[in-house]
Parts: sequence; structure tokens; C-alpha cells
Amino acid sequence: MSNGEESAQYSKMRKLEQELSKIDKRDRMLEKDRTSNLAVLEEVFDRSTLRVLYRLLNKGIIDTIFGVINSGKESRIYRGLDAEGENIAIKIYLTSSKEFRRGMIIYIEGDPRFSHTKRDTRSLIFTWAQKEFKNLQRASNHGIRVPKPIYIEKNVLVMEFIGEEDVAAPTLKEVPPRKPQQMYNLLLKYVKLLYQKAKLVHGDLSEYNIMHLNDEPIIFDLSQTVSIEHPRAQEFLNRDLKNLNRFFNRLGVTIKSVEDAFKWVVKDG
Repeated sequence: MSNGEESAQYSKMRKLEQELSKIDKRDRMLEKDRTSNLAVLEEVFDRSTLRVLYRLLNKGIIDTIFGVINSGKESRIYRGLDAEGENIAIKIYLTSSKEFRRGMIIYIEGDPRFSHTKRDTRSLIFTWAQKEFKNLQRASNHGIRVPKPIYIEKNVLVMEFIGEEDVAAPTLKEVPPRKPQQMYNLLLKYVKLLYQKAKLVHGDLSEYNIMHLNDEPIIFDLSQTVSIEHPRAQEFLNRDLKNLNRFFNRLGVTIKSVEDAFKWVVKDG
């Protein structure tokens, strides 16, 4: 690469960094702790992440990045546009979250798909991102409604945007379903499909990571989802069913007992 090309590439990266910084500052205007804001900004938009975003922009996978849709310990999700002007979701996993690193180990160790993963933080984060991409692919291929994965590179996952126009669909926690019995029954069906067909257990299923749109539930956050071969898969499945029952019981839904639901999910046919 010539000096001129390197200079042009650096200029583009600086421009991207400035645009992303504007987005991040705008979305954090109401927060008080400026030191914390700067720390998080550096976590999300480190040099490695900026290079990945720059490559995705060059490839046309991402055309524009807007504000934050969702934010958590492990990641931040932004709304963006692809080259055709369609909404997409861009999930950026934090690359220096040591506290979160300790929590993710239990979902990676014991999953035969990721048995050779290195234990340094950056390798674990990249594996975590790959894990979610593969879980979304497998779930989608077997009829479970999840955001369709589009592209993955290192700690940046691009996937389907779930919502209407520019507004993300609400979670069950944010807006209760209009037809709770129907949604409960469909979610149990998805849990069974996930187990029987995709050979996966979500592992953290609750009203916080189920969106709904047009009376249809969409399950997200599949990074911790494990293979049914994982030694704690049945423990995680039991917890998922307890969470569903706890939430829908408050809405007056006729629910299966956790024991009956567990047997139904794991039974063939």
C-alpha cells in the first residue's frame, strides 16, 4: 500500500471514529458520570473495532450507523442501514469487559463446538460473537423466530433489524403482549423446536430478551445459548421454563407446570 493510500485510509477511519463518537455522545447526553462515559466509549470504539466497521463499510454490508437501540454489560446494539437502505442491527461486543468475561466462561466450557477456545479476554469475546452468529443461524434455519444473522467479523455482528420503520420492537418487559396465552404457547413451541431441531438451549430466556411484533414473539440474545450436549443444558432449560412461567403466570395465562413443560420439550414428536 502506498503512502497516499495509507493516508486516505487513515482519513476515512478518523472520519468514521468522529461520526461514531458523535453518536455515542448524543446517546449519553443524560448520563452524569463523564469519566465512565469516556471509558465506555473507548471500550466500544477501540481501534480494532473501528477497523472492522471500516471494512464492513467498504464491503457495503453497512452504509450508515445511527443511534443505540439497546445497551448492556456485554454489548451495544446500533441501528444502521445496509447498501440498499434497509434497516439493520449492528451489535458491538465490548472487548475489555473483565467482569463479563467471568460470566461467559460457564456457557463456553462444555459446549463441544467451542472446546478449543483460548482463554484470553479478546479471544473469548470473539468466540462469544461467533457463538451468537452460529446460534442465530441454527435457530433461524429450524423455524424459530430470531433476528436473522447477516455478517460477523471479530466483535461486530450485523443482523436483521426487528421493528417498524426506524423504531425497534418492544420487549415483553417493556410492553405486555395483547394475546398472552397465544404468545406463551408459541414460545413453548419455540423452546421445543430449539431443543429438538436446533439442538440448543437458550440459557437466559425471559421477558427481557423476547421482543414482539404483530403478536409474534422474536427471541434474541443467543450468545449464551448452549448445545444440548453442554453438561448444564438441562439446568439452563429448566431455568428458561421457570422464567416463562413466572412472567406469563402474572398475566393470568394457563401455564404448564415446569415439570410438564420440561418433559414436553425434551420428548421427541
